[in-house]
Amino acid sequence: MKKIVPDPPVLHPSSRRNPDHDLANEVVRHALANTCVNGSLIATLQPTVAGPAGPDNPFAVRPGITAEEALIHVSMLLKSAEEVSDEITEHASGIERGLIWSLVHSVEMARGVVDALLDGNRRAPLG
Repeated sequence: MKKIVPDPPVLHPSSRRNPDHDLANEVVRHALANTCVNGSLIATLQPTVAGPAGPDNPFAVRPGITAEEALIHVSMLLKSAEEVSDEITEHASGIERGLIWSLVHSVEMARGVVDALLDGNRRAPLG
């Protein structure tokens, strides 16, 4: 017998969505929607504070780094992640290759946003 209608999607009790992640996104969206800043938002951000290394945070953050310097460093880290992922993709096959390409795409988009933010704040003001 030929089945014409596909099965409905199976709903798993343990959804892959993370409620903590969704809440964090909502907090960021709310903050962005309610921020009124004249000029560069980057200029209004305070420099970094020391972030101690520990079991949950393997890297220490040096205090006093400006937002622009931090974003430049993030862009460089994302570029490195792109290059490593591209190299790994060449050796992968099957589903792993698709997962790595998805990772590459996400990293490229993140770097694009950071670079666009940096470029937008480097332009001379009009007027």
